[in-house]
Amino acid sequence: MNYFINRKFWKNKKVFVTGHTGFKGSWLCIYLNLLGAKVTGYSLKPSTSPNLFNQANISNLIHRSIIADIRNYKKFYSELKKSKATILFHLAAQPIVRRSYEAPMETFDTNFNGALNVLESIREIKDIKTSILITSDKVYDISKNKIFKETDKLFGIDPYSSSKACIELMFSSYIDSFFSKQSKQMLATVRAGNVIGGGDYSKFRIIPDIFRYNENKKNIVIRYPKAVRPWQHVLEPLTGYIMLAQNLHDKKMKKLTQNWNFGPDVVNCKTVNHIAKYFADRLNLKVIHKLEKKDQSKKETNILRLNNSKAKKFIKWIPKWKLNKSLDMILEWNKRIKNESCLDVCRAQIKEYLNH
Repeated sequence: MNYFINRKFWKNKKVFVTGHTGFKGSWLCIYLNLLGAKVTGYSLKPSTSPNLFNQANISNLIHRSIIADIRNYKKFYSELKKSKATILFHLAAQPIVRRSYEAPMETFDTNFNGALNVLESIREIKDIKTSILITSDKVYDISKNKIFKETDKLFGIDPYSSSKACIELMFSSYIDSFFSKQSKQMLATVRAGNVIGGGDYSKFRIIPDIFRYNENKKNIVIRYPKAVRPWQHVLEPLTGYIMLAQNLHDKKMKKLTQNWNFGPDVVNCKTVNHIAKYFADRLNLKVIHKLEKKDQSKKETNILRLNNSKAKKFIKWIPKWKLNKSLDMILEWNKRIKNESCLDVCRAQIKEYLNH
């Protein structure tokens, strides 16, 4: 079994990435390109301006960039088959909890039907030997104050979380129905923590909001200061996904249930207020608590933590960066891109992570 990222394995490997124009998808494309893989991306146009996809000029970095809707089955199937990819990473999604309250139909349609199209296409296209479907750490029953492991009860209190939990159930059905132990195709779902890093410009996320406050010379306003989240730099789970895909491709873990947590160690699960104060101290801002009235129709998880022991045990994935290191890397990223190529900065941080 490989306990590391094998560059020889990834050299010229044909990889298909959905959601490649998003924050995580863009970082994954840069990462895979650095490893020598030939990446085909499939996604809608970037949802924010600015965005990492354009900043790093990823359309010219990867083998092929396809701007299309994951809900269009015929188009997706055609492009996946044409790519001749053997490994697939499915990241395309509506990823924001608060947005899911505003657009629940869009959230379920994109997340559930998008994943359904992926699974159905994989079932027909035998070239795909390994598939990693990204769901969420929010698929668990958040009414329980515990450190969630992969076998814990699935739930979904908001449309986003529910849509991701539905994907997990659908995935289980497809595994039992179509991908038996004799199948030459390997699939897994992965559940990451709250992913942070340079190049995230999404709305309703604490760190992008902090940098917007800073640009506008305003103090940091937070809604849920006591909420605890499993914060982790984007390179942590992406490394886990890559290591998992590599091991699955070599059929090293066929007997295991293929649902995986990639979260930080519990010591890095801190409050929103901790994050805000860390940046406030370094950006010379103040933190203002603007507590929202309790709205039972728009609940958010108060405490969320993941058990990462399975990934540590079976693929030897271990979180490398402590929380403060991750936050410093974001500050560094935002500072360096003012004078350096965004792509070069991302590559430098990936290399630093790999050499840690």
